Amino acid sequence: MQPMRGVRLATTAAGIRYRDRPDLLLAAFATGTRVAGVFTRNRCPGAPVDWCRAALAGGTARGLVVNAGNANVFTGQAGIAATSATAACASTLLGCLPSEVFLASTGVIGEVLPHEKITSALPDLHAALDEDGWGPAARAIMTTDTFPKGGVRTATLGGTTVRIQGVAKGSGMIAPDMATMLCFVATDAALPAALLQTLLADGVARSFNRTTVDSDSSTSDTVLLFATGAAGNTPVETAPALAEFAAALDAVLLELALLVVRDGEGASKLIQIDVRGAVSDESGRKVALSVANSPLVKTAIGGEDANWGRIVMAVGKSGEPADRDLLSVAIGGTWMARQGSVVPGYDEAPVVAHVKGREVEITIDLGLGDGASTAWTCDLTHGYIDINGSYRS
Repeated sequence: MQPMRGVRLATTAAGIRYRDRPDLLLAAFATGTRVAGVFTRNRCPGAPVDWCRAALAGGTARGLVVNAGNANVFTGQAGIAATSATAACASTLLGCLPSEVFLASTGVIGEVLPHEKITSALPDLHAALDEDGWGPAARAIMTTDTFPKGGVRTATLGGTTVRIQGVAKGSGMIAPDMATMLCFVATDAALPAALLQTLLADGVARSFNRTTVDSDSSTSDTVLLFATGAAGNTPVETAPALAEFAAALDAVLLELALLVVRDGEGASKLIQIDVRGAVSDESGRKVALSVANSPLVKTAIGGEDANWGRIVMAVGKSGEPADRDLLSVAIGGTWMARQGSVVPGYDEAPVVAHVKGREVEITIDLGLGDGASTAWTCDLTHGYIDINGSYRS
C-alpha cells in the first residue's frame, strides 16, 4: 500500500489489552477533508459509534483514533468520558475541533476502556505521523484477525487520476447490518460529504452487507470514508461522471469485505451463494443470507459434505417466496436438484471434489422471477468454538 495524498498515520503499542504488539492508530487528514460513515444497526452500540454518528453531521474530518483490544461498549458514562477525552486530546494535537476527530474501538465488550493509555500515547504518535503508514495501520487494528487487510484502486474523476485505499479488520461477530468489523477508506479525490455518503452507503450495501461469518452484528461496526481533495480534480456530481470512481470504490469495499470473510474465525473456506429466479433482488438477498447464515450449511461445507438438503432447508426457512417444486440447487456448477427433485443420474463425485477446495460456489434458482443476489460466508469449524470459548481468557 502506497502513501495517500492528504493522509498521515502512526501506530504504537499502548498496552490497552495486548502486550508487545501495536494496538493504537492515529491518522491525520488534510484540512478540508470530507467524511462519510456507515455504522452498525445493533441497538446496543459502543460509545465510539455514538460519537461518530454525532460528528458525521459536520461533514469534515481531521483525525481518526482507533484502538484494538477493548470495544468501549456497555461501559456507561465511563465510555462517554473516554470518547470525549480521546477526541479532546487528539484535536489539540491536530489543531482542530473535537468533532472533527473520529473514533473507533474493537475488542472485549463490557470492560472500561483505559483511555489514559490512549491519551498518554497520542503526543508521540502525533510526532511520528508519516504518509507511509498504511501497512502498520492495518496490523494495529487487528483483534482475532490472522492477517492484515488492505485494498487499493485508482479511477479517473473530473479528468484526474485519483486513488482509493483502505484497511479493514474483522474475523468474528460478522454479520454487518448498516460488524467487531471496522473499515477505513481514504481517497485523494475532491467530493462533497453528501455525495460521499451516498456512494459509501450504496457500496456497503453491495459488499459488507452481503457478507456474514456467524450471523452476529457487532456493537462496533464502523465504515468511514475520507476524501482529502488533494488530487485537485474538477468537482463532479453527475452519475455518468462518477461511474468509474463509484465502481473503484465498490471494488475496494468488496475486496475488504471478502478478506474479512476469508479470515473468519476458524474458517478454511470462502463460500459464495448466488441466488436467481427470486421474486425480487431484495428477496434474493434474504434467501442468500439465510443460506449463508445456516450453521448446518456452513458445517456441511466445513466437513466437505455435499449435503444439498441443508441448502433446501435454509432456502425454505428464509421466509421469502419459494416453491419446493420449482427449486434448483447446484454446487460448483454441478446441478444436483432441478425443479424439486434430484437430477437423474446425478454424480456426486465432482461436487465432493469442489467442496474440498478453498472456494465453494453454491447456486440456487428459485424459478419464480427475475430477482437475483449474491452473499458470501465461510465454513464453520471447531476452530470457531476454540477462539470464542476463550476470547476473554
